[in-house]
Amino acid sequence: MEDGILYIVATPIGNLSDITYRAVETLQKVDLIVCEDTRTSRKLLEHYGVSTPTMSFYQNVRSGGATKPVPKTERIIAELQSGKSIALITDAGTPGISDPGNQLVAVAVEEGIVTIPVPGASSLATLVSVSGIDLTRFVFLGFPPHKKGRETFFKEVTAFNFPVFYLESPHRLMKNLELLKTLAPDKNVILGRELTKMFEEIVRGNVKEVLEYFENNPGKVKGEIVIITY
Repeated sequence: MEDGILYIVATPIGNLSDITYRAVETLQKVDLIVCEDTRTSRKLLEHYGVSTPTMSFYQNVRSGGATKPVPKTERIIAELQSGKSIALITDAGTPGISDPGNQLVAVAVEEGIVTIPVPGASSLATLVSVSGIDLTRFVFLGFPPHKKGRETFFKEVTAFNFPVFYLESPHRLMKNLELLKTLAPDKNVILGRELTKMFEEIVRGNVKEVLEYFENNPGKVKGEIVIITY
C-alpha cells in the first residue's frame, strides 16, 4: 500500500477571504485535517463548507521554553502510512512557523512520506510587503521567552546589523518595548497589529515613539503582533 500525502496548508491570519482556491480544494478532498485547535479552525472550515474530519495537534511547552514532543505525531504518521491523505493547518497563517508543524514535517520526511506545501497567508510576508525598508537580508526569531532568557533575546535582537522580525504577545508588548528601548534606544520599529482584520494597524517610528504611542493608547495593546526592528 502506498503512503498517503501530507499537505501543509496555509490559512488566513484574520480575514477569512485570504485563502486560496487550492487550499479550500485540498481541505475538502483530504481524509483528515489536523488542526492546531479544532475550535479555532471550525469557523474557517464551516465558512467554506468543509466537512472533512478534524483532529487537534498542539504543542506543549515546558518552563524555560523547551518543547515536549508533540502529542499524536505517531498516530498521524500511522494514518499517512495507511494511505490516508492529511492536511495540516494552524490557527492562522502558514504552518511550521512558531508552531508544531515543523516537528510533524520532520518525522514525515524521515519516514519518506510525500509532503506538499499549499502556500498562502503569513504574518511575516504581510508585514514585509508594507515595510518599505531593505529586506534582502533579515532574521526571524519567533516569540521572545516569557521570563528566563528574555534579556538575552533582546540583546541578540540589537546585535544584528540587518532587520530582525519577532512575534509578540499583547500581554508582554509594553515590557519588551521598554527593554528594547533600554538596550537600543536608536532602533527603529515597524509594528503590525491585527493584520488583515477590521482593526489592522501598522505603527512606525523609533522604539521610544512606538512605546509612547501605546502608552497613550492602551486600548490598542491587543491582538496578534508582528514586529520588525532595524
